[in-house]
Amino acid sequence: MVKSADESTMKPVIMSVCVFVFQGQDYEIRTYHPTKWMSTSVSGMDLEAAMNTGFRRLFKYIQGENKGKVKVEMTAPVTGRVVPGDGPACESQFTVSFYIPEENQDNPPEPTDPDVFLEHRKEFTVYVRTYGGFSNATVKREELLKLVESLKRDGVPYVEKPYYVAGYDSPFKLTNRRNEVWILQKEEEQ
Repeated sequence: MVKSADESTMKPVIMSVCVFVFQGQDYEIRTYHPTKWMSTSVSGMDLEAAMNTGFRRLFKYIQGENKGKVKVEMTAPVTGRVVPGDGPACESQFTVSFYIPEENQDNPPEPTDPDVFLEHRKEFTVYVRTYGGFSNATVKREELLKLVESLKRDGVPYVEKPYYVAGYDSPFKLTNRRNEVWILQKEEEQ
């Protein structure tokens, strides 16, 4: 894992459990190894509100609101898994997740909040579009559509839903911000 120069909670540790597979014209392909994440699910129609609700729950967990009262280092990215509702007036399902740092992967502190749970992610491959600036639901949607257009252009098979949003920076970081949208690679049928 790579630590930032400033080791405060405002500068999260960047997870390094992925293998870079391919750099395309406007997206890359990454494979993430099996890992543990602390997650929480939120239903709603507003992506930003759901991400904020989930973030607050998980932040309490890493600040010691867990069975061992253990403070857990903040990591990046914070991911949001989005399963869109069936129509424009339907609720979507969001799962907000913090990567468990290497030192806690084998034995993460058990959550005390019943809405927070340990997620075991198996190995997965994603198409990733990276963009800068401050992100919001509109920008995330625009970047997702650009990624979909690129995958269609290249004839690449992908999973339509769910998709992921990923943020790497504290809200206090004003420049050189890193945001991503991820689309799962469609597994070959056997």
